[in-house]
Amino acid sequence: MLEDEKFTREDGELLIKFARDNIKNYLKTNKRMIVPDKIKKKFGEKYGAFVTLNKIGISGNPLRGCIGHIEPKFPLYETVHKVSVSSATEDPRFPSVSLEELDKLTIELSILTPPELMDVDNPQEYLEQIQIGRDGLIIERGMRRGLLLPQVPVDHDRDWDKKTFLEQTCRKAWLPKDSWKDESTKVYKFSAILFEETEPNGKVVRKYIGTNED
Repeated sequence: MLEDEKFTREDGELLIKFARDNIKNYLKTNKRMIVPDKIKKKFGEKYGAFVTLNKIGISGNPLRGCIGHIEPKFPLYETVHKVSVSSATEDPRFPSVSLEELDKLTIELSILTPPELMDVDNPQEYLEQIQIGRDGLIIERGMRRGLLLPQVPVDHDRDWDKKTFLEQTCRKAWLPKDSWKDESTKVYKFSAILFEETEPNGKVVRKYIGTNED
């Protein structure tokens, strides 16, 4: 079975509801909720994942928080349990979300496939191997590492080409934008299974890059 066939829309609905309930419990009690047995049993396979919070009714970039684990080191339920709260309270770009504000935010979940190191003889070959809308990127050099999810180049009216995507991922790693051309830089690609709420506490849909479909 392909990775993106392992998760149904109903799975996405369960995981996003779990993420929202977990954030709400933390904002009320300063503790993560106890993971329901149903969630543990159903989502015990190891995956990396990101939880993204977005403001509604905002033109441009509505981002309010985004935190995740790249590598599949933990069961998916444990990853979501950790990063959902972190996205609301630990993203260094934003102050912590308030309980009142949470009801004005939508939740997006990205379940990641394992990163694949791109093996090239010439850095220009990256441009041939990357597909916008399918691939996310990780740029790594020394202790610096940056990740951009597959939806980033096309969401919010962006229209990045492959070169821009590489450059922006370098910047996310706090590297010069042309660092992807350096032979000491490692470039990984991955894909993501995406789910999102259509409105706060609303219907959850499977997200396909550029559109929403059930």
